[in-house]
Amino acid sequence: MSIARLTAPLSGLPLLTALLSGLVLLTACATPPPAAQSPANSTPQATTTAPPPPQPTPTAAPPAATAPAAKTCTVPDVVGMVHQTAQDTMQAAGLYRLREEDATGQGRLLAVDRNWTTTAQSVRAGEVVDCTTEILLSAKKTGE
Repeated sequence: MSIARLTAPLSGLPLLTALLSGLVLLTACATPPPAAQSPANSTPQATTTAPPPPQPTPTAAPPAATAPAAKTCTVPDVVGMVHQTAQDTMQAAGLYRLREEDATGQGRLLAVDRNWTTTAQSVRAGEVVDCTTEILLSAKKTGE
């Protein structure tokens, strides 16, 4: 047998050894330490918690705030005006809670306000009222 034939299988041995050594090093670096692997083996750490902050002592309730005075508005005279103008005049005075009705009693809807004339108002002109007061305006079709 020749020497070359005996050494041929061993010629790749240094390469194989180098690869295995590198693999062992990589595996060793990637493995976490044993204490980190098993929480059962770890020693419990003592923990301390700060006491809760003291609660403020209850004091007497603050004095009740007085309700603001209701805003008042002076009711304008809108009788005889075109119904749309009457509504605009009431709103300009700060009165927005307005209702309307057919003054003839026929129950018609005031669909086009410019075709109606205001004939009455539920609150007298010049009266000072809370601005949230509801005012009923009665009207009839212009020309009736």
